Amino acid sequence: MTTHADSAHTVQKRLEGKVVLVTGGGTGIGRAAVLAYARAGAKVALAGRRSAEIEAAAHDVVQAGGEALAVVADVSREEDIRRLIATVSGHYGRLDVAFNNAGILGNFAPITQQSSADFDEVIAINLRGVWLSVKYQIETFLAQGAGGAIINTSSWLTHGALAGSSSYSASKGALDALIRAVALEYSGHGIRINNINPGIIETPMAHSSVTDASAFAPFIAHTPAGRMGQPEDIGDVAVWLATDEARFITGQSLLVDGGYTIAGSR
Repeated sequence: MTTHADSAHTVQKRLEGKVVLVTGGGTGIGRAAVLAYARAGAKVALAGRRSAEIEAAAHDVVQAGGEALAVVADVSREEDIRRLIATVSGHYGRLDVAFNNAGILGNFAPITQQSSADFDEVIAINLRGVWLSVKYQIETFLAQGAGGAIINTSSWLTHGALAGSSSYSASKGALDALIRAVALEYSGHGIRINNINPGIIETPMAHSSVTDASAFAPFIAHTPAGRMGQPEDIGDVAVWLATDEARFITGQSLLVDGGYTIAGSR
């Protein structure tokens, strides 16, 4: 039987020589993507607000024989994004792929129980932070003249909703609209941009949203795959979208949800 580790090993050089930036790279989906990109042969820069987490992820990459650079950055701050991309380009000499994964749930509550500050915080990180990241990443790609690939973390909530998700859903729905325009603007320069829309994924952020893990049981019951997604399920797709295997895909938002959002009886 072929294991996940075996299959990862057989394709580990698909991104050899490429430089990849992952935001929100310290835990959950971001950390899984960092490790997957490194296995694929990429040099990985990872960013996050908490230095201990990104340093630990970078250490794991290096221990496995890869190259990693950890940079503390807050994607809600434009100056941090500019500094981050300049640091990565200066350290490695270029940037080829960006996985804009940093995000927050925010105050997951009915709209009347949210403040405008709650809304602004979610939009600042989940939408404005990605918009700014994409802007400066594309400027870097254009200056290099060799194209590039951008992947963003969206959500299954752009296809559905939960009570309390109004701010979060708005931030992710806007991402799905954003990439279509950017794809039209820069595909002719060899730049691709796509979103991954994860379903219910077992991450620290997901667990922080519930008081008991039993709260996930209804989601699992309505997922045809019969389980919660794992961070590696998303990380591996992020790698694939960065490779030449996905060379004719741009402006797309790809559900990776085990079938959860398929309409049907509940």
